[in-house]
Amino acid sequence: MNAKQLTQMGVPEGATRAAVRAVALAAQGGLRKKALKAQIEAVIAAPDRFVEDAIFGELARALEASAALRRRLDGHAPPAPYQVWGADIDGGAIAQMEAACRLPIAARGALMPDAHMGYGLPIGGVLATRGAVVPYAVGVDIACRMRLSVLDMPPEALDDTPAPLVEALEAETRLGLGARFAKPRQHAVMDEDWSFSSITAHVKDLAYQQLGTTGSGNHFVEFGVLTLPQPDLGLAAGRYLALLSHSGSRGPGGKVAKHFSDLAMKIRPGLPKALKHLAWLDMDSEAGQAYWAAMMLMGRFSAANHALIHEHVAAHLKAPILAHVENHHNFAWHEVHDGEALIVHRKGATPAGAGVLGIIPGSMGAPGYLVRGLGASASLASASHGAGRAMSRNEARARFSWREIRAHLDAHQVTLLSGDVDEAPMAYKDIEAVMDAQADLVTRVGRFDPRLVKMAPAE
Repeated sequence: MNAKQLTQMGVPEGATRAAVRAVALAAQGGLRKKALKAQIEAVIAAPDRFVEDAIFGELARALEASAALRRRLDGHAPPAPYQVWGADIDGGAIAQMEAACRLPIAARGALMPDAHMGYGLPIGGVLATRGAVVPYAVGVDIACRMRLSVLDMPPEALDDTPAPLVEALEAETRLGLGARFAKPRQHAVMDEDWSFSSITAHVKDLAYQQLGTTGSGNHFVEFGVLTLPQPDLGLAAGRYLALLSHSGSRGPGGKVAKHFSDLAMKIRPGLPKALKHLAWLDMDSEAGQAYWAAMMLMGRFSAANHALIHEHVAAHLKAPILAHVENHHNFAWHEVHDGEALIVHRKGATPAGAGVLGIIPGSMGAPGYLVRGLGASASLASASHGAGRAMSRNEARARFSWREIRAHLDAHQVTLLSGDVDEAPMAYKDIEAVMDAQADLVTRVGRFDPRLVKMAPAE
């Protein structure tokens, strides 16, 4: 009895593999074809009666999961609850959030005010699941993160003597696809065990080459002025020179994400086309544990990239780092909400637990904010990861010229060392409106105004 015959009997696509394994086990136990067919039909008719069966239990559980998925996707069962922040969220992002909350593993969701469409889960989407991790709900750029360092230099240097700051950025950073240093950086993360999975072993050499570099797109390294209205970070109230970076796990993270996303889609072939990127891995499976370990490693690799950037720039300037703050915003965490242990995915969302510091940037021409989370239960203790795009990259390229961008940046006293038209500040939502929309999620404790910005050039 093969997969095609099982499908003709009524086994849904997502349960076919389990059915094939059950047939093999039953045949090994001596069950003849006619009796085996009758047994399969009985399991299909009443899977709840067989969930503990030694031979047909896996198939029964797969059938129940498939039925639960179909009920949710067909609208016969309500989606998991979710809440939306912000008044101008595009309908595509809301539709993606609704679809994600119809997964049988979904417990709760939230959509942040900077949200826009992505693959699977929207950017700015938060999804809490039971016993499963969704690679695409973490994102392709695993552990994309922010880091802000306060340097022991006067902020007036940005106006009076900017040349050393420009020189430090040009000498100590590399941005863009395939960016690397002629002499690779060194960090203890490369001494860890990367051999626990085939894909992490495969990307280790690439990680070594790209260590300490920054990606393309909306990734950047920039100097600016941090204003603290009240004492914080162990610092007095006042204005400080600060270095801010935004990047993730680079090429290695992208390859790890693709490997496990492809594996999840192979394991869950029965998902509708619109949901295929939300295929999940059970946390008690070998694949789920391997992805989690790889995700954690990519998190440490991403943190190492930022640490090296900040350490090398500070050393170049001979300026000690007085304080720093950092956070992931493409990651998954084991958390407890309303007394239930969940896996919380934040794809383009900032952790905002009670008292937790985070960084929410604007754009190259708009301020970002140092925030402290309020631990709001409704948002799964999350906030936005930035201002969020108001238009696509292609639309931005079609609408804006470098002349318009330069005029905008000049008006905001921003010098752009390199970048691309699709990152025009006018292509982003109003950061002030986004922050106002999440006043119940975070408190602003500092403001960062970019002044000297380096992004990946057009590629």
